Formats: sequence, C-alpha cells, structure tokens
Amino acid sequence: METGKPRIIFAGTPDFAVPALTGLIEHGHAVVAVYTQPDRPAGRGRKLTPSPVKQAALAADIPVQQPATLRDDDALAQLAALDADLMVVAAYGLLLPPAALQAPRLGCVNIHASLLPRWRGAAPIQRAIFAGDPQSGISIMQMEAGLDTGPVYLRRSIDLAKDETGGSLHDRLAALGAEALLAALPGILDQTLQPTPQDDALATYARKLSKDEARIDWTRPAIALERQVRAFDPWPVAQTRLGDEVLRIWSATALGPEVDTAVPSGTAPEPGRVLATGRDGIDVATGDGRLRITRLQAPGKRPMSALDFSNARHLDGALLG
Repeated sequence: METGKPRIIFAGTPDFAVPALTGLIEHGHAVVAVYTQPDRPAGRGRKLTPSPVKQAALAADIPVQQPATLRDDDALAQLAALDADLMVVAAYGLLLPPAALQAPRLGCVNIHASLLPRWRGAAPIQRAIFAGDPQSGISIMQMEAGLDTGPVYLRRSIDLAKDETGGSLHDRLAALGAEALLAALPGILDQTLQPTPQDDALATYARKLSKDEARIDWTRPAIALERQVRAFDPWPVAQTRLGDEVLRIWSATALGPEVDTAVPSGTAPEPGRVLATGRDGIDVATGDGRLRITRLQAPGKRPMSALDFSNARHLDGALLG
C-alpha cells in the first residue's frame, strides 16, 4: 500500500456493500481495515459463515475487524488506533456511537439507498417500491447521531421499472452506490465538496420489514397488492392462505376494475375470490380491480407458474386469505 494516500476504513456486511468495497480497492484507495458483523450461522447445517463483505476483504488481503459492538472502550481504542482519514459505511448493521463517528479525521460517510430525506431507515429499497415511487437512488451522506439525518454530499437517481422488485432494485442501487461513492470521494477527502443539509419536513421513515407484513389483505386495491408482491421479492415474500395452506406469491400484475360474468350486475366480487384461471394466470378479486397471480409457491414445493399450479388444482371460485 502506497504511503501518503488517505487512509480509509470500510464498514459493511451484506451483498449490497460489496460493489462499493470492490470499487475502492480497484481504484487504488488505501483501505486500511474492513469492519463487518460477526460470522453468523447459515444454511441447513447452521455453519458459521463470513459476511459477503468479509469474503471480499479477505480476498483482497485487507485486515478484518468483527466487533459485536462499537460501544466498548477496547473496540473504540482499536478503531482510533487505525488513524483513519475517513470511514465509509454501507449497510453495516451496527450502531456507530458518537465516539466512533468522530474517530476518523473527516468522520464517517454513508451510502444510503434512497433519495434522502425520503426513506430514512432500514428498508428504503422495499418501501420505495411498496409506496409506488417513480424514482429511487443513492445518497452519499455525512453521518451524524440521528437516523440518516446528516447532510448529503451527492445524490444519484434512477427510474423504477414497471416490474421492479426488491431484488432487482437492490442490485441496481448496489452498483449505483459504488459509482456515487467514487464520484464523491475525491471532493470529500480534499474537502472541496460540501454537503447540503436535508429538509427534515420532507422526511419519511422506512421501517424494517417484518414477516407479518407479508400477508396479503385482499380488501386493498390490486395496484397496492402488486407493489407489495414486487417489494417483498425476495424477502419476506407476499403470502396468502388457501384453506390450511400458505401460498407464497412471487409475481402478480394488477388489472383494472372488472365485473365477472358470473357475478350479478352491480354486485362486487368478494375480495380474495378466484374469478378466473387460465394460461395468463390466476385472477383474484381485490378491493379495487383484480390481481393476476402469475407465479406462486405451495408449501414444500418450488415456485411454479400459475398455469402449472391451476392445472394441478381446481381453483375457480376458491377463496384466498
């Protein structure tokens, strides 16, 4: 490692953070240490598994630190001893106390997966899709004690595709995060790029996802349910009940309000009622319009097309939920 280069600490854990770390390494920045969460049990054997960021750091021969917390004196002393100029944080998953934020000479910057101040918090990617936002993006932010409240150095936006999922947007923003970081970093390091305060009045909160939110409420509009299905792919995956079974809904499309020919004129079909099955999917009544399920998964089975599923079962007239 060349002397004289600004000393950078990188803190991150999941796949989202890997492109940013890789970008720093490939562009010759002096990453002196990587912080990541402790190894976790994974897979059927529950074997301790290193995080994606740890794997990338070890492949690049960068020292790795995995404290369970940054609140104790030993961890803070070790962080300070690195004599870093800047810490770059991307989905690290541990709270940085004020002493940690102040340890590097220029503090800490965060790669946040939203156009701040919209969607501060833990799940900005999924919340943007769930809410029907036309755009999302990356904010390179100076970290402070508040939750994603710090001033922003740079924003990069992208349009959401009509079929955008939580998984596809995650991957697009991970790549965009690396690009945005590398664009902002020279100005941050030489202090020629000054951050702009956020407008707190425009802030929204992206609370953490929960499995409880995965259940489909068929009284909601079809477009809202389509967004739910897309936002929760690949986790926690939208779901509904068919009798005693829980079906996972992997793909669905909202259709406009329609009246089924089997339903008396002027009578709205019961939300959750299967109105039609066919080559294009399984049409289900909602609070407003139909939701056409195109890919789903039965317990103990792999995901399959709605056509294959309906060929194996008689669904016409069934009630979901």
